[in-house]
Amino acid sequence: MSRIIAGACGGLRLANVPGDNTRPTTDRVKEALFSRLETYGMFDSTRVLDLFGGSGALGCESLSRGALHADFTDTYPKAIATIEKNVAALLKALPAASAQTHKMSARSFLSAYRGSSWDLVFIDPPYALENSELEDLLALLTPHLAEGAVVVVERSSRTPEPVWPTGIELFAQKKYGETTLYYAEPAEP
Repeated sequence: MSRIIAGACGGLRLANVPGDNTRPTTDRVKEALFSRLETYGMFDSTRVLDLFGGSGALGCESLSRGALHADFTDTYPKAIATIEKNVAALLKALPAASAQTHKMSARSFLSAYRGSSWDLVFIDPPYALENSELEDLLALLTPHLAEGAVVVVERSSRTPEPVWPTGIELFAQKKYGETTLYYAEPAEP
């Protein structure tokens, strides 16, 4: 079982998705990721998108640390049920926060989305997802990013770096064993 590391719900245990269809972010990577994001001031009243949500751990951690709203997407029914369970437990302690789950593919969700821009986006797809598919998703995401947004992409260290579409620039990357985190932001116009 994973847990919320810090914030208002620090220590809260999160349910994991049953089976082996998901690959949770390790605690080591999650701690490093959120430590870095805190230095950017990413959690005060932000809007978060957790694509390929799995258990929802990344979006839930963001809510615990002060994010205002989180959207979660996944196609796997057990993942959606797990996200909803974790979010329900979290929101009991966070009355000002909100969250919404979307049982649809990342591509369908981004293509149809007409809501507010996101300040923080987590893209943690299955490692088998082709870079060309990831690059298409990044292009669909670009118009929905708020000014100063941060996009975090988690990939296998064995996978080549994605090609960043017009409108998004890589500003940092860090390798943690088999995992590489890429940090990107909207490009200057």
